[in-house]
Amino acid sequence: MSGRIIGVDVGGTKIAVATLTGEELSEPVVEPTDVSDTDAFLEQLARMIEAQGEAHAVGIAVPSVVDWSTGTARFSVNIPLAGVPLRDVLGKRLDVPVFVDNDATCAALAEAWSEPDAVPKVLVMFTIGTGVGGGIVLDGRIFRGATGAAAELGHQIVAAQLAGGAPPKPEEWPQRGSLEEQADGDAMSVLAREHGFEDGKEAVSAAQEGDPKGVEAVRDLGERVGVGIANAMHHLDPDMVVIGGGVSAAGDLLLKPAEEAARRLTLTGVGTRSHIRLARYGNNAGVRGAALLARTEVSERGEERISA
Repeated sequence: MSGRIIGVDVGGTKIAVATLTGEELSEPVVEPTDVSDTDAFLEQLARMIEAQGEAHAVGIAVPSVVDWSTGTARFSVNIPLAGVPLRDVLGKRLDVPVFVDNDATCAALAEAWSEPDAVPKVLVMFTIGTGVGGGIVLDGRIFRGATGAAAELGHQIVAAQLAGGAPPKPEEWPQRGSLEEQADGDAMSVLAREHGFEDGKEAVSAAQEGDPKGVEAVRDLGERVGVGIANAMHHLDPDMVVIGGGVSAAGDLLLKPAEEAARRLTLTGVGTRSHIRLARYGNNAGVRGAALLARTEVSERGEERISA
């Protein structure tokens, strides 16, 4: 499908909206997210989409666990969206097909299609930022699991204390011992302070300038990410693993220790074709992936069937 598609990337602090025509993504329009209440948030979303002009479909990436069958957020982080049937609400107002999925999942779709003539058979993406998100794309199609909740890779348990059995039910999220608790932006800041820096950004900047303590802090986080990658390699034997999100700005300083740890911890013979790389689209991955989500669904299902 070659028509205009609108992509929307919703975050707790900002909303980005852009139009995809062919493979060209327009410069995103960005506004601070109105989280005062659900009605105000929905009004902002609709207004920003309508300002892009006519389109064949709209894709929306949200930081939420999404019920794919209804386009409803079961659980939503930082935005007043839980329980809102976003697909139907905006679909009726805009009078175009609307599709809603998790933001990390949409970012993974963008990375999978970064080379349309060489789409990976199995792509796994980790987004390392405020939290740790994940996405799985099989032969260019999003894998959502039985209910649409896959793939919450940040909530895999990588550092649990199992003496006496499994730990009790978590009192808060991310739960102790999860990849998100161990390797997100907050974890980077903790490591930074342990190495004498004010926060994660300062540690990364120092590492990029060759400061040994900064390099060590980023390496420690990279190796933690590598544990999650090793699990993904054991589960899925992917041909592509992508690391994105804000922390990936550390580049090879993060990538190399992550890959070394993943290779070291993976069973011999598993992941032999797994290429591990940094994400290519940066801050635009979510909005591009949201547009690709809509384009893919409209193309495969047909507009008449979707509108029915």
